[in-house]
Amino acid sequence: MSLTTQGARSLAALAVLLPLCVSAQNVPGPDVAALIARVEGPQVPNRQGYDGYTIKELMERFHIPGVSVAVIHNGRIEWAKGYGVADVESGQPVDTGTVFQAASISKPVFAMAVVKLEQDGRLSLDADVNSYLKSWRVPQSELTREQPVTLRSLLSHTSGAADGFGFPGYDPSAPRPTLVQILNGEKPSNVGPVKFARPPYAGFQYSGGGLTLAQLAVTDLIGRPFAEFMRETVLGPAGMGNSSYEQPISTTLAPRAARAHDGGGRRMGAPWHVYPEQAAAGLWTTPSDLARYAIEVQRAIRGPKGAVLSETFAREMIAPTGAGDYAVGLGVSKQGQGWYFGHSGGNWGFQCDMLAHVRKGYGVVVMTNSDAGGRIIGEIEARVAAAYGWDSLDKPIPR
Repeated sequence: MSLTTQGARSLAALAVLLPLCVSAQNVPGPDVAALIARVEGPQVPNRQGYDGYTIKELMERFHIPGVSVAVIHNGRIEWAKGYGVADVESGQPVDTGTVFQAASISKPVFAMAVVKLEQDGRLSLDADVNSYLKSWRVPQSELTREQPVTLRSLLSHTSGAADGFGFPGYDPSAPRPTLVQILNGEKPSNVGPVKFARPPYAGFQYSGGGLTLAQLAVTDLIGRPFAEFMRETVLGPAGMGNSSYEQPISTTLAPRAARAHDGGGRRMGAPWHVYPEQAAAGLWTTPSDLARYAIEVQRAIRGPKGAVLSETFAREMIAPTGAGDYAVGLGVSKQGQGWYFGHSGGNWGFQCDMLAHVRKGYGVVVMTNSDAGGRIIGEIEARVAAAYGWDSLDKPIPR
């Protein structure tokens, strides 16, 4: 899975044209307002493609009801803005407090909590994960004879787990499986069992099942509700006050939650799906809160410490294992001259992406309530990068 969400479902034949509802976080100064206008408007020079379209026109073209954006500059959230509607049926507008499903961006936020446990001396990323598991075991076999499955390998998708999940989630009215039932592929789980096909660190294969196993190991170790643990360990200290791993969504956040929409811009049958695979797919949040998470990573990496991790342990999160593009929870990639960390996400009716520079204090988060959201996410990210001159050797934008 790349750092930028790629592709989406085919568009429906008929367009769903939506009014553009915009909500900005604070009132931007003239320099920032000009940058926002540059991102939102037709691109100059026009290199064809989608350069000639405004953000509003792109949302209409791709039938995307709602988009929310947060931009990081100089290690802070410089602006955040909502576009369109959270629900096409009610017309509720997207604002900066609208919460979306983070989908797989749940994984790196969870990974920070695991690294915090290592920092506190409660576990080791490199110990046999079976030493923390009480209710399930990784089968001992020739595959694990020389190297056991570890939390580091699970969080970097190099454990040898071959499930390739992607979780579809559950209708809110449907029965939900336990983590053990998910790992075993037992009803009412709607996915197959998690199986190991190769030795740890032999190669990369994206594994939602591996992250679910990591969640079980942590919950077996701490003996506390997962959402409570995540709130106290990461969400609270990082200032992510509009975020929660509660599944189903909490009654506090539900009134501000975007609804799921298909690739044609239509409301889906349920308002959203429920994900018992909380670590892999269960975070509800806003772009601003994910930007706070990214800033927390950036600050800790710069040292000497952040609110959650010290520099030493934060660097674990951007150190690839030697196979694939993932470190501990975070994807790491080189784009142009810059090194970035981040993660993309896609749940039923939601698409999103988080991207931030390792060293330079900038980044962007884009969240949508549409299966077609990937069609606009990369475009917005590219426009932000161009407007701010990311990784440019030219004179920086004056402030």
